[in-house]
Amino acid sequence: MARNKYNVDETLDQEFSFQHFKRAFVYVKRYKKLFFGAFFFSLASTILGLLMPLFTQNAIDVMIPNKAVGSLIWCGVALVAIVASQAVCNRFRSRCTALAGQAIIRDIRRDLYVHLQDLPFDYFDSRPHGKILVRIINYVNSVSDFLTNGLVNILLQMVSLVIIAVFMIAVSPKLSLLVFAGLPVFAVYIFLMRKKQRRAWQLQANKHSNFTAYLSESINGEHVTQSFSREAFNQNINTELAQEARKSYLHAVTLNHLMWPTTMMISRTVYYCIYLFGVIWLRNTITVGTLVAMTSYANRFWNPIMALSNYYNQMINTASYLERIFQLMDEKVTVTDPEDATPLPEIKGEVDFDHVVFEYEKDRPILKDISFHVSAGESIALVGPTGAGKSTIINLVSRFYNLKSGTVSIDGHDIAHATLRSIRSQMGIMLQDTFIFSGTIMENIRYGRLDATDEECIEAAKRVYADEFIRRMPKGYETEINERGDMLSAGQRQLLSFARTLLSDPKILILDEATSSIDTNTELLVQEGIKQLLKDRTSFVVAHRLSTIKDCDRILYIDNGHIVESGSHSELMDLQGAYFNLYTSQLTND
Repeated sequence: MARNKYNVDETLDQEFSFQHFKRAFVYVKRYKKLFFGAFFFSLASTILGLLMPLFTQNAIDVMIPNKAVGSLIWCGVALVAIVASQAVCNRFRSRCTALAGQAIIRDIRRDLYVHLQDLPFDYFDSRPHGKILVRIINYVNSVSDFLTNGLVNILLQMVSLVIIAVFMIAVSPKLSLLVFAGLPVFAVYIFLMRKKQRRAWQLQANKHSNFTAYLSESINGEHVTQSFSREAFNQNINTELAQEARKSYLHAVTLNHLMWPTTMMISRTVYYCIYLFGVIWLRNTITVGTLVAMTSYANRFWNPIMALSNYYNQMINTASYLERIFQLMDEKVTVTDPEDATPLPEIKGEVDFDHVVFEYEKDRPILKDISFHVSAGESIALVGPTGAGKSTIINLVSRFYNLKSGTVSIDGHDIAHATLRSIRSQMGIMLQDTFIFSGTIMENIRYGRLDATDEECIEAAKRVYADEFIRRMPKGYETEINERGDMLSAGQRQLLSFARTLLSDPKILILDEATSSIDTNTELLVQEGIKQLLKDRTSFVVAHRLSTIKDCDRILYIDNGHIVESGSHSELMDLQGAYFNLYTSQLTND
């Protein structure tokens, strides 16, 4: 999928086909016992209901003329028993479909989530996260309802049609032909409307996805919205997207609702013909009881057809959701273990970039023929203007993206042929966007190493000088913090993230603007912890605050995808080139 945002409709890579339903039935097959149970109880309820017109016919034609009071009483008891039995069957049927439906929801969401964990960064970079969430939440719910209740009812209604047809033919073959005569008209209507309905629901899915994407973005950015007093402007955007979603939904529903009056018109015409021809034939071969029974059966015959028309509408709706669910499932995992991948052995930390070319978008390279060598235990600082490619380099060391050409090697092993787990498990990464998870402070520190003891977590926090502010929290290390750690300052969030990284004891350490939000006093303390952390450990440090990287073994100045300068702080200052100008300008501004 191309880059997308909240006001751009998504395009489908593959149009709908019944292969989507075939794939969906894989989930249904896992719970076939529940489906058979639901179908059995539904069928039993239907057959019991079909017996009722026979009792009515017998009562009108035989019992009442013969004044058989006792038989009428037993007939009433039988009818009550049928209704009670139907209630029991419907109860068990509902339980079976509910269990199957929830199991399907769980399985589809699990498969989607597992696949999401494997997708590369560029997938999440290129679309609003709300458009991903709407697939996993809303679309899966709708699909599950069709695959449970819808599927069982479609099978039931089709079987019911056959059974009712048999009962009708047994009662009156002539009147049965009148009932069947409306079917060709109904089939023509379905054929003419199917494409319009599918396109309408595809549009509705797009507009609903757009609205959800903007809503998710707005919630995440609410602090910024209020800071810049954009509430009224954002409300207008929200209203416009909501109106588009409403308009598309009403259009799709209008097309759906045309099905019901069309079916009703055909069925009522059939009823009229039954009465008309029944009266004509009444003197000869048809009794009043037969006419009443056939009218009841005709109603029962067209009720499943009307139900099937509703399920057909639901199927069209479900199809638009399945297209997007399977589009996500079929999204290629471009950054994955190749077939010949082998685990990277315990690394020392030697890193080589050999003629690396990388691009996020085709024919727009970010790194252009980058080559450099890092010895084990060496600390490398990456500096340069915004967008030069500094963060890209450290992302490639962790193999978050695939190269266009060239190689990145660790200890002489091309990481393109190493398992991702073996690479990333030996790295400590602090990215520029610090993320704190909901839970306790202790759980956040332990996130990257689940077997760590409380003492080890506390020791990591002490080394980065986070222990002091943590102990001032209401419950210390057991203090609950919300998603993204909004109750913490930016500096405190980064200190927690720093402790989390330190605890994992990485062989290669990556710090991307790790001290950008820490005040000067805190930064001085953290630098002492960083010195201990960097000792005898290969590290890559990206920082705009050049005072924080003066002690690195080597500094690479990156500009326009190239390494412009390389050397220690003193060497680059003596060179009086790009790094010298950047450093002196910061001193002047400070």
